[in-house]
Amino acid sequence: MLFNSYVFIFAFFPIVFFGFFCIGKHSHALGSLWLVSASLFFYGWWDIRFVSLLLGSIVFNYSAGYLIGHKIAHTSAKQSKTILATAITANLILLGYFKYANFFADTLNHLTGTLLPIGEVILPLGISFFTFTQIAFLVDTYQGKVKEFNFVHYTLFVTYFPHLIAGPVLHHKEMMPQFAKRDVCLLNLNNVAVGLSIFVLGLAKKVLIADSLADFSTPIFTAVAAGGQPMLFEAWLGALTYTLQLYFDFSGYSDMAIGLSLMFNVRLPMNFNSPYKATSIIDFWRRWHITLSHFLRDYIYIPLGGSRNGKAQRYLNLMITMLLGGLWHGAGWTFVIWGGLHGFYLMVNHAWRGIKNKIGWGEGGTMAKLGSGALTFLAVIVGWVFFRADSFSSAMTLLHGMLGMNGVTLPTSLQAKLGDSFSQYDWIVFNDLGGEIKKAKLIVSVSLLITWLLPNVRQLFQGYRPTCEDTKEDLASKSLPILQGLFYRSLKWQPSKLQAISYGILFFILIVFMGSADKSEFLYFQF
Repeated sequence: MLFNSYVFIFAFFPIVFFGFFCIGKHSHALGSLWLVSASLFFYGWWDIRFVSLLLGSIVFNYSAGYLIGHKIAHTSAKQSKTILATAITANLILLGYFKYANFFADTLNHLTGTLLPIGEVILPLGISFFTFTQIAFLVDTYQGKVKEFNFVHYTLFVTYFPHLIAGPVLHHKEMMPQFAKRDVCLLNLNNVAVGLSIFVLGLAKKVLIADSLADFSTPIFTAVAAGGQPMLFEAWLGALTYTLQLYFDFSGYSDMAIGLSLMFNVRLPMNFNSPYKATSIIDFWRRWHITLSHFLRDYIYIPLGGSRNGKAQRYLNLMITMLLGGLWHGAGWTFVIWGGLHGFYLMVNHAWRGIKNKIGWGEGGTMAKLGSGALTFLAVIVGWVFFRADSFSSAMTLLHGMLGMNGVTLPTSLQAKLGDSFSQYDWIVFNDLGGEIKKAKLIVSVSLLITWLLPNVRQLFQGYRPTCEDTKEDLASKSLPILQGLFYRSLKWQPSKLQAISYGILFFILIVFMGSADKSEFLYFQF
């Protein structure tokens, strides 16, 4: 079931919402059970066969966590460590089978010329997210951070429908105290107003921006996969539109998840903090898919040794972490290359920072920040080419096009001005680019302006504490550049009739667009 569907917006969510508060005001336990049942129904809407897999994973990990906590508290820490290692291994085997069996079988068949008869393994929706969430629970339990073992609350923690399909990756200590509060079942109109507004903005990112960008990125990558050789403009259009599509698609989902959850009085962690405003790759990974970045840092990079054992080991740990992060995103060598590329970026970034610190080179002024931001954005675009391409050769074809190695397309109107001498070059093609190109330029320009100039959702709503990280003090406008500060002051959310009307009109427009366009799944559903 998609957030951007009529059945979700006008049937599923209203029933779950009113049912939760009607039941919850009489019984907190029954309210939680209602939300668990609704979340399982939400997951089963996609394929009911995998509900049993999800429940089996929940029972197994809850039991393992309970045993780990009990052993630490009453008997042997050594036994707890054994249970932890066994449970994590079982989770990874399950994830590995569903996610990587086809990949490894195809790779082995290609290398050896054999044919492994494993059949086509279907990837369960959201398995990466609910598996990582539960691994984090097991480790947190072993470290003594988990204090409650209520099975219904734990099941809700894992299956909670706003985050179940595409994150964010949750921590037990962040969510369980919220689910356990008695007043979580009491209707809070302020949270409903803020949450609904955030949901509408996230829906706008998906319906108006991400899906519009997909109209240009998908045909170009599809053409390259079929053997096409995109020229300079087309190659950059494909790379740039996908870069923006992925951001608005995934960020839009995360905003909708935050908004939906807030209406139930539960605050999810922030997953995006304007990542394309980053001025370094280190900064980018502090802003992009924040909960996954924290997971990779806390459960892979730091256990490997982090930066404690010298530069060489630190760089190796960074590379291993990012390679595994790439492989987590998808079962394909292009994802591994994407992860390795970002591992290399991080190594260079840390090395450069070390050199700057040695020679006492400061951060620089505005132009230096703009330059570093542009370089970071370019590096990220190159990485996304591998992330999106169906193969290494397709990615290289597109990159060749971006370098102009496949030729250049120029508008027909320039042919007469440039003269016949240019017509003799094979790498120049004159073509009437037409209205579609104008549309592409418009959507890309608007998307970049929104990305770089407008404050993000957390900044617009920070005074109303929409996420786990927020405090009551409104700090959003104090940390923004002058132009963004002006936008913030004019766009920041406040409970007024004008904003209510504005958000209502936007919601109506979105409903119309949802009916006139094909509803597409969120890109991160496949991970």
